[in-house]
Amino acid sequence: MAKHATPMLDQLESGPWPSFVSDVKLEAEARAKNEKGLDYQIPVECPDDLLGVMELSFKDKETHWKHGGIVGVFGYGGGVIGRYCDQPEMFPGVAHFHTVRVNQPAGKYYSSEYMNQLLDIWELRGSGLTNMHGSTGDMVWLGTTTPQLEEIFFDLTHKLNTDLGGSGGNLRTPSDCLGQSRCEFACFDTQHLCHTLTNEYQDELHRPAFPYKFKFKFDGCPNGCVAAIARSDFAVIGTWKDDIKIDQEKVKA
Repeated sequence: MAKHATPMLDQLESGPWPSFVSDVKLEAEARAKNEKGLDYQIPVECPDDLLGVMELSFKDKETHWKHGGIVGVFGYGGGVIGRYCDQPEMFPGVAHFHTVRVNQPAGKYYSSEYMNQLLDIWELRGSGLTNMHGSTGDMVWLGTTTPQLEEIFFDLTHKLNTDLGGSGGNLRTPSDCLGQSRCEFACFDTQHLCHTLTNEYQDELHRPAFPYKFKFKFDGCPNGCVAAIARSDFAVIGTWKDDIKIDQEKVKA
């Protein structure tokens, strides 16, 4: 049985489209059953209380999240967005609900093994809820507590050779389309450029020094699958430099 009555949120499940409310409920059920026997490091009822606080926000017509100020991992100024609930007694499972941004692979290619390893960390140390991916890029992990941040950071960097993404007034995580790896329209190697600049600008990515965020995005062609023009400050878009090549024999056929 659900911990909180959520009649308004339930309406979001009634339409023809997939609902995030259904996803959160599934995660709440999975954590309650705990078939893997995990020693959850944050409150088990986190997804339940997330539904509860959203329902209250709908009812009150105002948010019940307050900005967490400065929270993060040692040596970094970005990658974690602090978030706290202003009703911690009512919703203890989301008293802390920090967001963690994880730097995505170039082209957003994940092997099944790598994805499972990432989600094993998050299922243990966070809410298990993700956003794949944010408009900035990044695998977005929704909801953990302050004591778990360093643990997550250690597991990512030391076990999976994976880093945090960007947040705040810094260079945000560079993002690209899958480029020449799968697309016949790509006019340059988007993955190579994205990976190279991500490594080059690690300091700017993790230690905010700008008055506002700054984004690189790489579209392999003018189709713009990562919306570089709309979503970045430094857009790189592949264009054809030569005369258009036409195979006249195929045209005749």
